[in-house]
Amino acid sequence: MALPRRLVPVLVAAGAALAVAGLGALMTDLGDWYRQLEQPAWKPPDWLFGPAWTLIFGLAATAGVAAWRQAPDKASREWLLALFALNGFLNVLWSLLYFRLRRPDWALLEVGLLWLSVLLLILVLGRYCRQARWLLLPYPAWISVAGALNWGTVQLNGPF
Repeated sequence: MALPRRLVPVLVAAGAALAVAGLGALMTDLGDWYRQLEQPAWKPPDWLFGPAWTLIFGLAATAGVAAWRQAPDKASREWLLALFALNGFLNVLWSLLYFRLRRPDWALLEVGLLWLSVLLLILVLGRYCRQARWLLLPYPAWISVAGALNWGTVQLNGPF
């Protein structure tokens, strides 16, 4: 039995969000190295990051589906997929740089690219769907917090 066509973008978005979250989690090692880093005093508790990312990815997937459904043609939908793929790659890359390679300084450089990829998503998705633009707004806010935290960690612990 074939899936209804309206479900396909939902399943693709959910699968992509789970894949990025899963790969990011695999890259994240909160072992001794991380626990020994001096952190800024204002750092949120570690348990908050999972729910925050779950919310961000859920909103991003919802925004992607909404924009996909309102995109005018196949080329526009392919552009949306490419932007989400780039964003997902940069998201996982940040975790790889910071946690696996233990290079918060490199991750700090990369977080700017991640932030720009989110801005590009907001601009492009917003062309097709205003709701998508609003759904994505928490994402750059959270990346800004993560970037500031990353900066603070580099300042307190560098050089790496």
